[in-house]
Amino acid sequence: MTPTNQHQHPHSHAAQDFDGVPALVTGGASGIGAAVAALLRDRGARVAVLDREPSGAPGGTLALKADVTDDAAVRAAVDRAAAELGGLHVVVGNAGIGAVGTVADNDDAEWQRVLDINLMGLVRTDRAALPHLRRAAAERPGRVSITHTCSIAATAGLPQRALYSASKGAVLSLTLAMAADHVREGIRVNCVNPGTVDTPWIGRLLDQADDPAAERAALEARQPTGRLVGADEIADAVAYLASPRSAAVTGTALAVDGGMQGLRLRPAGPDN
Repeated sequence: MTPTNQHQHPHSHAAQDFDGVPALVTGGASGIGAAVAALLRDRGARVAVLDREPSGAPGGTLALKADVTDDAAVRAAVDRAAAELGGLHVVVGNAGIGAVGTVADNDDAEWQRVLDINLMGLVRTDRAALPHLRRAAAERPGRVSITHTCSIAATAGLPQRALYSASKGAVLSLTLAMAADHVREGIRVNCVNPGTVDTPWIGRLLDQADDPAAERAALEARQPTGRLVGADEIADAVAYLASPRSAAVTGTALAVDGGMQGLRLRPAGPDN
């Protein structure tokens, strides 16, 4: 996309707003990450997927095997992505895992494991990508971005999610701090806060429940819209935040949660 396109009609180049843009998506071989990688690819980006199980990476993307807990592997994968794609303009830090329980239910090792993936995985990815992003931003300020997958759990108190919520609260704070650190370099940093998304991870969570159908119904009822969020809906939000056309957006957490954070509904009844 040429710089002159930036101020044309907002919809005139939506389908091509990532034309030729080199992008990296972590955790991009399943769930939300795969939806993001496929959408960026469809909108013209050159996409690399970093995943510990990259076999599910969308067609037409560069699949790279790396575990985000391994700093050397992350650095090597990020550098290879930049080399093969011709730089890096967009990073989507999406790799993460869930955890269930109160503060008493997970031992130290599990706390360290989840924080190592959900928080430090982003730190390693971003740290490795920054030299490439800085080079890109020197040429195209405002068009270079990092977008993290955070969670409604960062901003709302959810039962049985102490460890998961703590990890995502850290992601939210990291996003804001990084946005402040890098705004003058022309690198934007944002996050998307999904509600409960219909992904393979939720499927596995439901499979572990005593009554999967009842658990799914409870998760759906918790969303004011009465349904789970689609991975494609999260992908659309990530694409908005990462798009070169969102040059004025940084330090923002975009909730895509079916109203979970902002709405306080009365119980359903005949008059409401």
